[in-house]
Amino acid sequence: MSRFEESRDIEYKRELNESLEKEAVAFLNSREGGRIIIGIDVKTDLVCGVEHIDQVQLQIKDRLKNNIEPSIMGLFDVVVEQVETRNVIKIILAAGYEKPYYIKKFGMTAKGCFIRIGSASEPMNQENIEALFSTRVRNSIGRMISPRQNLTFEQLKIYYLERGLKLNDSFMYNLELLMTDGKPNYAAYLLADDNGVSVQVAKYADTSRVDLIENRDFGRCSLVKAYKQVMERMDVENTIFTKIGFPLRQERELLNGMAIREAVVNAIVHNDYSNGSCPKFEFFSDRLEITSAGGLPYGLSKEDFFAGHSAPRNKEIMRVFRDLEIVEQLGSGIPRIISAYGTDCIQLSSNFFRLVFPYAEGLVKTADGVRQLESEGLNTPQVTPQVTPQVTPQVKKLLKNITGEMTREELQVMMNLKDRKSFSELYLKPALEAGVVEYTIPDKLNSRLQKYRLTEKGFVVIGGSED
Repeated sequence: MSRFEESRDIEYKRELNESLEKEAVAFLNSREGGRIIIGIDVKTDLVCGVEHIDQVQLQIKDRLKNNIEPSIMGLFDVVVEQVETRNVIKIILAAGYEKPYYIKKFGMTAKGCFIRIGSASEPMNQENIEALFSTRVRNSIGRMISPRQNLTFEQLKIYYLERGLKLNDSFMYNLELLMTDGKPNYAAYLLADDNGVSVQVAKYADTSRVDLIENRDFGRCSLVKAYKQVMERMDVENTIFTKIGFPLRQERELLNGMAIREAVVNAIVHNDYSNGSCPKFEFFSDRLEITSAGGLPYGLSKEDFFAGHSAPRNKEIMRVFRDLEIVEQLGSGIPRIISAYGTDCIQLSSNFFRLVFPYAEGLVKTADGVRQLESEGLNTPQVTPQVTPQVTPQVKKLLKNITGEMTREELQVMMNLKDRKSFSELYLKPALEAGVVEYTIPDKLNSRLQKYRLTEKGFVVIGGSED
């Protein structure tokens, strides 16, 4: 059995060749996107690696940027990973909102439009092309004109400089912040120093919305600045509850900091700004609610969404957040949130997307801070410190290689481990037994679609690791 099996969402290539655009278009037109791995030969089952890695990365980015329409900037990542001590290139492609995508030189025809069927990229017939075109999202922020035309971007320029990047005179064109007639679009408006977009953080006295304690607007500025201001407020509100006891001081967060960061990014980047709705962050006495407009990403099922497949609603905003390394990797946010709080924290409707994060057990938030609940007639319960589970070095190595949801084969490739039995006995099985890794399909353990992901305990191990 080959270690590298192609599927609906993964394609392997020995080297960069002329079919790159074809495979990319097929994933962009599919429901859940996919990944292209360059440097692995599936015929010989060998990891060949990629020479001149920087040069090949630049070629890939240039070809994807210039040879595919509509623009897919913000819909792909190109990253370098090590497999069996060799460098390979992974191209992550999200499902796009402006289907059908096509190879520019062939246009919107069967020669230019492809879709993923099984493990192959097949040409689309004209009927399918027209059907996709008829459902194309028309009101994307890139196609909406800015309500203001005299925009400045000093804040955005500062954030780029902090990452060692400089925006030149053509940055609005390069970042796709212009309409076809050269006027700023709505994405530019959202990233400008001054706009009318509100980003609110509210606090309530109890579990209802009746008694509002505080309501602050962190918007009306560049979305990047708004994100940073909201995160600063989240850090303040996410009080670490401390109990002085013997022999050690015991501490725990009100909320899982990693999950909250991903949730804030998700709300700001994927909010549907086309109808004037804005993200909202609300603290109650027992929970935090984060609400954004737009519902489930277009074309994705709940199962695909929970699995981490990405369909960025605002690819222009996504691109900027990726440039600034606020977003680590396409599709990584939701799996991290689910690992910390489970799928029950996600509430989906046709128009809104809401995340509900309950506070740590036994803690409530008041106007004066965080306190521990006391049960009538009982002593105050002891605070349980967050203890890092004890795992073997092999399990710890496994945890550090898990990104989102991964198959056993993908994990073995990432870790350069060829023996399936050894991998199972020394790495995977102990991790499952320790509760630091979990099945994505727990009721069908032997499913061919089975994958593995970190649990909250797994994230604790990684966070507490010093090596």
